[in-house]
Amino acid sequence: MKNFLYDPACLEVLDFSSVESKFNPKISVVNPGPHLVVRPLSLSDFDAGYIELLSQLTEVGVVTQEQFIERFNEMKAVPKTYYVTVIEDKTTGEVIGSGTLLVEHKFIHGCANRGRIEDVVISDKYRGKQLGKLIVTTLVLLSKEVNCYKITLDCRDEMRPFYECLGFRKEETNSNFMQMRFS
Repeated sequence: MKNFLYDPACLEVLDFSSVESKFNPKISVVNPGPHLVVRPLSLSDFDAGYIELLSQLTEVGVVTQEQFIERFNEMKAVPKTYYVTVIEDKTTGEVIGSGTLLVEHKFIHGCANRGRIEDVVISDKYRGKQLGKLIVTTLVLLSKEVNCYKITLDCRDEMRPFYECLGFRKEETNSNFMQMRFS
């Protein structure tokens, strides 16, 4: 049995009926395509190419298996917070897609949750098969399931049309993205 970051049953209850028109042909968590499975990140995904996949998104640096295990366990120790969701090609055993829903537990809005989508990436070998749409839609539905009052993300300008077709909107009165980097 795999050691998952969160309970896979969270994905099984997602209702894709309200979003199935976004997919042609229709795909969902339970039917992502031939030989594909959508599931939580597993401790064994270090050997399934998870870090290499992330390097198609941004600089990852050198991550040892020990570091991966330590970070995985740190995330798992904070339940209902980290929902790293992957797509695996069962024929190769490789992780070919990933996205993260990070849930921030707030005091505002009656102690509500705020969702944040991070680190969405599909392997360059699998792009053009609606898998990016699938992973983002899965995270959006998951955010509703865990009672987030809103979900946000940051993206490059060229990715805005992709996220807009999935229902995300730039907030015109609050579109200032500010950051402070330390490395």
